[in-house]
Amino acid sequence: MRQESILVVDDEAVIRRALEKFLTDLGYHVGCAGTVDEGIALAERRPFDAALVDLMMPERNGIELVQALHARDPELVAIVMTGFGTISSAVEAMRAGAYHYLTKPFELEAIRQLVGTALEYRRLRVENRALKVALQQQVGFPEIIGRSPVMGEVFDLIEKVAATDSTVLLLGESGTGKELVARALHHRSHRTQGPFVAVNCGAIPEDLLEAELFGHVRGAFTGAVATRAGKFEAAHGGTILLDEIGEMSPKLQVKLLRVLQERRFEPVGSAQVMDVDVRIVAATNQDLEVAVQDRRFREDLYYRLNVIPVKLPNLQERTGDVALLAQHFLDHFNQVNGRAVSGFSRDAVACLEQYRWPGNVRELENLIERIVVLKGQGVVEVADLPAALQTLPQPYQPPQVVLPVTGLSLKAAVLEFEQSLIQQALQMSGGNKNRAAGLLQLNRTTLVEKLRRQQGASDAPANQRGDYV
Repeated sequence: MRQESILVVDDEAVIRRALEKFLTDLGYHVGCAGTVDEGIALAERRPFDAALVDLMMPERNGIELVQALHARDPELVAIVMTGFGTISSAVEAMRAGAYHYLTKPFELEAIRQLVGTALEYRRLRVENRALKVALQQQVGFPEIIGRSPVMGEVFDLIEKVAATDSTVLLLGESGTGKELVARALHHRSHRTQGPFVAVNCGAIPEDLLEAELFGHVRGAFTGAVATRAGKFEAAHGGTILLDEIGEMSPKLQVKLLRVLQERRFEPVGSAQVMDVDVRIVAATNQDLEVAVQDRRFREDLYYRLNVIPVKLPNLQERTGDVALLAQHFLDHFNQVNGRAVSGFSRDAVACLEQYRWPGNVRELENLIERIVVLKGQGVVEVADLPAALQTLPQPYQPPQVVLPVTGLSLKAAVLEFEQSLIQQALQMSGGNKNRAAGLLQLNRTTLVEKLRRQQGASDAPANQRGDYV
């Protein structure tokens, strides 16, 4: 971790020396100056994270120094010290951008606590600013927030298939952003000027879904008082998303299969065949291969849909994306609700990043909205999170291995430890390689390669296993 730097500016040498020794003993790098001009010159030669500035000094006062320091680094935290504590000078110092105001004489313990708090405040501001910059720099897929390796693979796949008319099957847990990906495919295709129509097949009663998809003519069924176009006709020239496709009844699966094969359909109650020019994107949180085996989903339809499968990772697998998404939702709900929540403490971010997120991005979005509305302003702390999220992650403690007097093979020991961690990750993830790779902070391809090597080592004859012998 980088050593933090503190600038001490005071015309009293005794105070400068005392603060320099005390802060150095605490582990900070300290620079000292006796005048405002010396302090400015020192800050021009090297950056500082915080400054302890005397208010009343010869020739120029400390407020001028605070203003000069902030002009160079707006994130620098300045603490103003004075033996002449008046309300007017305190107000003036705070208006100049001082983080805090301290009257002399003071206890060194007070300095320790105040400097620690001020530097933590600076770290939060710097980290939140970095998150905002990362969000602004996301030009490739501004509608999908993420910079993790697994999301990079998704982005690459979208870029490759967007310009085609191939059917895409989006696979992933609820709340992973399947509709966002479908929209990204549409907007990057030659159909971008056409309509994008989304249908949740699981939210519409089975007896109404056929008419919703393919339309109906007047009198086709009770309540059909007028001819009505369906979603496929509405999506002509564009893209249709069939969300929760696994919930579709066998009868409708047959009719959808014909649309996929011939790009033609018949409205309910009509003998007229309609041609349709539409790209089909299907999405599901079910395992359709299992549904095929259980005869709940037609095998021929599955293969028609599964031309380009895109697996969306759950939020737990998206290492590093939680903080980015949380900041995005924070900015959004601040603006929508007129709130001023400034960011997250480090401990709050740690709690968010270790949580499993069974509801994925949607669950995180709902949580941040609730926090912004209820908190209103300030920094999100651990206490602001739900009880289920308030457990801080424990630092990793490496196992203590005792070296035997006869020695051991370091290579074999390291390999055995790696194998143990990989097996634990696979057990924790239920055999899901994407999730296991996320737990180990690896790319999925790296994990698969390590598993292949492990299998190869276990299959090798005993005399070819090197350190295993």
